[in-house]
Amino acid sequence: MEKSSSNHISRRDFLKMMIFAIGGAIGTIFGLPAIGYLISPALRKQAAEAWIPLGPFEKIPIGIPTFFSFIRRQVNGWENTVTSYGVFAVRKDETNVIVLSNICTHLGCHVRWHPDLEHYVSPCHDGHFDILGKNISGPPPRPLDEYQTKVEDGNLSILFPPYRRS
Repeated sequence: MEKSSSNHISRRDFLKMMIFAIGGAIGTIFGLPAIGYLISPALRKQAAEAWIPLGPFEKIPIGIPTFFSFIRRQVNGWENTVTSYGVFAVRKDETNVIVLSNICTHLGCHVRWHPDLEHYVSPCHDGHFDILGKNISGPPPRPLDEYQTKVEDGNLSILFPPYRRS
């Protein structure tokens, strides 16, 4: 038997090509969504700013720093991080309030209010801050970070994250 022209393909080669084409189509149909599912957490944009409620404004005494803590959950791809934050709220008068971070601007230690000294004191290197968060002694290079505040329906809220003061 003589072979026909070179343009014809054998039945076996035709079936191989069809199996590869159908397999490739099935792989693409199932593979692309699976890859998208696996990559999507890393591509999600997280909200950087958020209003955090602290509580009733009236319960904050005038001239005395009041400590509040709150928790923020951050999702970074597949990693969930829960972080606890602390702030000091100081009412200046009947309507004005300042909210300060409790993180020292030198090494990141947690400052505490000392009523006998009337200072925030950092235990790491004895940094001192006045009642409004201004650095007055020690190695801290700048004042405590401050949060933007708002009072709605008698409740105090802060905008996270704080901003740096100089």
